[in-house]
Amino acid sequence: MHKRAFGTVSSAAVTCVAALALSACGGGTTPSTSSTQPAGQSSSTTTEAAPAPSESTTAAPVRDANVDLVIWTDNDRAAAVKKYADQFGEEQGIKVQVQVAPDVRANFKDATNAGKGPDVIVGAHDWLGELVQNNAVEPIPMSADVQAQFSPEAMGATKFNGQIYGVPYAVENIGVVRNTALAPDAPKTYEDMVKNGQSLMKAGKAEGVVVQEVGKTGNAYYTYPYLKAFGGGIFAVKDNGDYDPNKVIVNSAGSVKGAQQLALLGKEKILSTNVDGTNADALFDGGKYPYYITGPWAIDKAKKANIKYAISPLPTIAGGQMEPFLGVQMFYVSAKAKNKAYAEEFVLKYVTKKEMQVDLFNIGHRPPALKAAYDEVSASDPDVKAWFEAGKGALPMPNIPAMNAVWGPLGQAGADVISGKAKPQERFDAAQKEIVANIKKG
Repeated sequence: MHKRAFGTVSSAAVTCVAALALSACGGGTTPSTSSTQPAGQSSSTTTEAAPAPSESTTAAPVRDANVDLVIWTDNDRAAAVKKYADQFGEEQGIKVQVQVAPDVRANFKDATNAGKGPDVIVGAHDWLGELVQNNAVEPIPMSADVQAQFSPEAMGATKFNGQIYGVPYAVENIGVVRNTALAPDAPKTYEDMVKNGQSLMKAGKAEGVVVQEVGKTGNAYYTYPYLKAFGGGIFAVKDNGDYDPNKVIVNSAGSVKGAQQLALLGKEKILSTNVDGTNADALFDGGKYPYYITGPWAIDKAKKANIKYAISPLPTIAGGQMEPFLGVQMFYVSAKAKNKAYAEEFVLKYVTKKEMQVDLFNIGHRPPALKAAYDEVSASDPDVKAWFEAGKGALPMPNIPAMNAVWGPLGQAGADVISGKAKPQERFDAAQKEIVANIKKG
C-alpha cells in the first residue's frame, strides 16, 4: 500500500515506566535497544529497557504483568509517546510501558485474543471497523467541549456507528509535490503536468513526468482519486455520510471513466507499474521528475536531497476534480484494557495536549488534528497549510470492515489497466465482482 504512518518495523520493546527519566529509554525517534538494569526503584515506579530482537522478528511484544498501563506504537513515534507516558505515570504513581510492535494491527488482534494485549494502541482510523467488529476496542467518553478542539474531519474519522473510539492526533492525504526548479507553477490540470513534463523531457531536463506509486500489484490508495474525479469510487455514501458496504461502485460509470484515464496515462508512459514504494522517492529526489503524487511522508527525503519543492492540491483530469482520501491517525483504548480508567485518562487528558500533538507532528510532519497544535505549527511551516489545502473536501478513507475486501482487487485492477494488460470496463467489472464476493464471505 502507500507509505502511511504505520508500516512494518523491527520489534523492540521500549519500557518507559514512569517516574524516572533514565537513559535506558531516552534518545531520539529510535528508542534505546541496549539491555540495562533499572537505575532506581520505588514502591510505584521502575525503569528498564528490553533487549532488541533481530530485524526479522515479527512476534508481538511481551506484556509485563506488573505494569499498569501498556501502550503499543510503531518505532517512529515511540520516543514521543514515551515522553508523555513518563509524565502520566509520574502523575498517577503507576507503571507505564511503551512498546514497539512490528505490526501493531495484527499483533494487537492476536495478543488481545490471548488476553495479553496492550491497553492503548496508536494506529490508523481505517482499522476501526474491523477492531469494533472483533470487540477489540472500546468507545471513549469524549465531551463535546473536547471534540470541538479538533478538526471536524478528524473527529468524523474516529466514529463508528455514532460512537467515538479514539483521540485523533494527525491527518494525512496526498497532493502534488513539484520540483520548483522544473515546475515553478502549481498545475491546475493533469494535462498541464503532462504537457510541461514532456517539454522538459524533450529539452533533456527531465527523465519523466510524474512519479506515482503503482507497482505490479497496484495501489488502490493512489487509484481512488482518479475514480473520484468522475463521481466514482469504492462505496456509495449513505445520507448520513456513512459508507454503504452493500453498494460497491468500483465499476460505476464514473469509476470506469477514471480507469480509462489511468489506461491512457499508462499508454503514454506517464504512469508505470515499474514505480512502487521501493523507488518512488529516489526517482523524484534525483531531480529529474517535475511532479510527485505523494503525501507528507515523502518530504523529509526530498529535503535531504536538496530538492526545492512546493505542495499543491491534486489537479483536475479530463475536466474532473481529483480528490484524495483523508487518513487520520489516532489513539485507541482496548476493550480488554487491564485498567480502562488509566487508559481513558491517558488518551483524553494527554493526547489532547497541544504539546504532545506538536511533538507527534515533528515525526512525519502530518498536520495535527488538534486545532491549537495545527495553528501553532502552520504559523511557521507553510507545508502544513499546503497539505491541509490539498486535503480540503476529502472524504475519510472507509473504516468499515468491508474495506479489507477492496485493497487487493482494486489495486491490481489499476495496475492491469495502466500496464495495458486489460481494458478498463472489463477489468473493473471483474474487480467489482471479486470485491462483492469477498465482502459476502466476510
